[in-house]
Amino acid sequence: MRTLAIGDIHGCLTALDTLLEFVEPTDDDRIVTLGDYVDRGPDSKGVIDRILQLRKQFDVTCLLGNHEIMMQNGRDDEMAFHTWMMYGGEETMLSYGTPEEEFIPEHLERVSEAHWKFMDEMCQRYHETDTHIFVHANAWPSLPLEEQSDSFLFWERFANNGPHCSGKTLVCGHSSQKSGWPLNVGHSICIDTWVYGEGWLTCLEVESGKFWQANEKGARRTGLLA
Repeated sequence: MRTLAIGDIHGCLTALDTLLEFVEPTDDDRIVTLGDYVDRGPDSKGVIDRILQLRKQFDVTCLLGNHEIMMQNGRDDEMAFHTWMMYGGEETMLSYGTPEEEFIPEHLERVSEAHWKFMDEMCQRYHETDTHIFVHANAWPSLPLEEQSDSFLFWERFANNGPHCSGKTLVCGHSSQKSGWPLNVGHSICIDTWVYGEGWLTCLEVESGKFWQANEKGARRTGLLA
């Protein structure tokens, strides 16, 4: 059995589909997606559709990302909506069929109930196994996961703050590695590798350190954590 962590997808459906074909998940695998399914890339709607499909086929745990939080906040607050537009929300709205230049809160009605339910009910704050903890952004080393603040779990940049008090290895996304390679500091691993820019989407087998990568051009490569 493999535990497979997938980094920030950001609307990059071509990269996600290429990566899944490359990794070839099986019924014995556990998949953990680290959040930020939406924004910046061209097909946020398609990415959530694909994740929902995956959940029906495999053992998939989905984490919430800060970009989903911005999208959720935009439902109820017009100022929050326009803030979201500045951080990749326009691309998300376009993927749901919003006419270009008509980025107004009313067009969030185009988002299906199934997609809101995914963000509101299916995405978790964190995930923990016997050996690893999975978060979107970061975790304060001295606090158990249930005591972590949202500001750390969803917004804090990756930093070598020391090992977590659980003794488990932390796996996160959020802080895009412009090199295109995962960043491994021993006790913590960041696998956001900038797929929406010029980088790659990463899937890490956490037990072995093997990783697979794909990009929006359909290219693929693999490696081992350094």
